[in-house]
Amino acid sequence: MINKKIAVLPGDGIGPEVIREAIKCLDAISLKYSIQFEYSYALIGAAAIQKTESPLPKETIHICKNSDAILFGAIGDPAFDNNPQAKVRPEQGLLAIRKELELFANIRPINTYETLAHASPLKNETIKNVNFIVFRELTGGIYFGSPRGRTEDLKTAFDTCTYSEYEIIRIAELAFQESLKRKSKVTLVDKANVLATSRLWREVVTRLKNEKYHQVELETMFVDNAAMKIITNPTQFDVILTENMFGDILTDEASVITGSLGMLPSASIGEKYALYEPIHGSYPEAAGKQIANPIATILSAAMMLETSFQMVQEAHLIQQAVVKSIENGFVTKDINPHKYYTTSEIGSYIASNI
Repeated sequence: MINKKIAVLPGDGIGPEVIREAIKCLDAISLKYSIQFEYSYALIGAAAIQKTESPLPKETIHICKNSDAILFGAIGDPAFDNNPQAKVRPEQGLLAIRKELELFANIRPINTYETLAHASPLKNETIKNVNFIVFRELTGGIYFGSPRGRTEDLKTAFDTCTYSEYEIIRIAELAFQESLKRKSKVTLVDKANVLATSRLWREVVTRLKNEKYHQVELETMFVDNAAMKIITNPTQFDVILTENMFGDILTDEASVITGSLGMLPSASIGEKYALYEPIHGSYPEAAGKQIANPIATILSAAMMLETSFQMVQEAHLIQQAVVKSIENGFVTKDINPHKYYTTSEIGSYIASNI
């Protein structure tokens, strides 16, 4: 029997609820294919601060490093968001785990479902057949650059955006390799007309393409133009490659295409470790109300099976069960506010189809 160790980090807000439904689906896979999943639960974010005063306890790091993959829920709590004087914040836990485990590549597939076209704010003809994937560099750029802070009089603040060739090459390699499985097209999104770091990105990625990926079409696009094109013509994209902050903004923008943040999974990949999570936040207003959409987390579990465990058939079965749920109208309130099911009911329905 195959045995896989999974570190489970439910986190804050709706995190525990959506994680619970993803586990149901993994358990269904376990029964069907005689695979043993061993779950080790750990604290992160506000839940960890409340118990340990740290957003990322050492025990959590230990559990993650001794697992085959990590399944993560959500992070964030209004008690900290509304307190500008808070010295420790939940989000520091997520940034820290990315840095600690060197999770340098965030991968976010953007797909649309024909039966959910009504939920998208865009016209049906615009979103039809949208299917692209974003590779966002995750451990560099302005989010991690140094120095950063404020002057003594607190009237001026500063951040530093820094990138090295090495950081750019390792994420670009993944994007080019993925493009070879798809349409052999990569769009590099930057701001090379203004930023020195963007000019380095453009130089390094272009050189890599010319040296190793001759068959791949490389397109370059300024981030402001890309932001418009994602809304006006999203089908023109196949693989998008970009730096940390641009990727953060563009993937949240792209998530609107599907009609709900609750539909999109993601993976954060490093050389040794991989973490899988829904792209939505902790949505504290919905916590405990059983209205959260668990599909993004369930699809993140499917990404984990396919990417980390090479269980392609099992991953596709979860994806097919999700499609069946959507097509049969088993959706949460964010998708259909007039006829909807609870978080738990959706998870159970998808698991039963598996």
